[in-house]
Amino acid sequence: MSSHRARSPQRVGIEERRTGKGVQYRGTVYDKLTRRRLRGPWTASLAAARAWRIDALDRLTKGLLSGERGPSLHDAIELFLGGIDTGTIQNRSGRPFKPSVVRDYRRDLRNRVAPRIGATRMRELALTDVQRLVDDLRATGLSGSSVRNTIMALRSLYSWGRPRGYALINPCEGVQLPAGGRKRERIAAPAEAARLAAAVTGHERAAFGLACYAGLRAGELLALDWPSVDLDLRVLRVERAWDHGDRMFIEPKSSAARRLIPITERLHRILIEHRALTRGRGLLLPNLRVGPGAATPMSHSALVKRLAKRWRAAGLEPLGLHEARHTFASLLIAAGANAKAITTYMGHSSIQVTFDRYGHLMPGSEAEVAGLLDAYLGRDDGREVHAES
Repeated sequence: MSSHRARSPQRVGIEERRTGKGVQYRGTVYDKLTRRRLRGPWTASLAAARAWRIDALDRLTKGLLSGERGPSLHDAIELFLGGIDTGTIQNRSGRPFKPSVVRDYRRDLRNRVAPRIGATRMRELALTDVQRLVDDLRATGLSGSSVRNTIMALRSLYSWGRPRGYALINPCEGVQLPAGGRKRERIAAPAEAARLAAAVTGHERAAFGLACYAGLRAGELLALDWPSVDLDLRVLRVERAWDHGDRMFIEPKSSAARRLIPITERLHRILIEHRALTRGRGLLLPNLRVGPGAATPMSHSALVKRLAKRWRAAGLEPLGLHEARHTFASLLIAAGANAKAITTYMGHSSIQVTFDRYGHLMPGSEAEVAGLLDAYLGRDDGREVHAES
């Protein structure tokens, strides 16, 4: 480094090196309390290195950054999961994590991350380390979606740890992830949905009806009780869900998931029959070993298996409960419901979620949009001609 560059204000606290790809820079700051120099990531941009240094100096002043080496990933994972268990660490909405999310984080961080890179200091993990983790997980045969979920858990760990000085950067940013490999769920046409409903009876028919004609998620229909169903006003209220992993009632997936859903004629007939079966009290789908009035619902896996068995016996292709929920969305779209109504009845957190998942089913080709606009303008032109005459 030349003496001119050493004196340049642009390069104060900036280290540089020459590589085969050119010059790289990284910002540095000195922590007087720990007598350690902290260094940012190497970058080809001097401006990026300076921006890191400015941010680091600000965080150092506010006590959000320290020269302490910080915990290992293994220790940080246990701190993170422990905080989630006690409720001191919550999700971005300021609410406790869902039990299913906690189970996934526990599995991904303890079983997939910790054994491979747990000894690394949280602060010292780099993007290249995360990329090697991704490649290693893929090499073991783990699916693309499972790898993505694992990195999502690691990203959440860093989102929690970085403001607390455990890390200077989130090394998950910029990692190349495999495609999720998620197949598109099947959607039943109205006639097929009717045949599927007719082929089952009792609790199985009620469960399918609630998924296909009300769009309830599996956990929501298992948690539904008769006080939440008004057959006279023809509406039902979703106020909770059942977590079959931890076997407990939980809050709905989001505030939008707490909703009021109209009961269609087909679902109304199904529920009228089902009310007689369950005596109209307690859960709609109680634990079959206990019967009506049971405090817990039936087994999710057993319900799915019974549905599939009965449909196959009737020569019908089984439809998953989540696919039945998608079918409800497709029926709303085909019936002409607007996007806002679909968002509300499906319990989506935003209308964008509805468009992302079901936009391909909604009418809106160029020719159709042009035709609708022409028809509207034609009516308007007619009014103008009438006014002039």
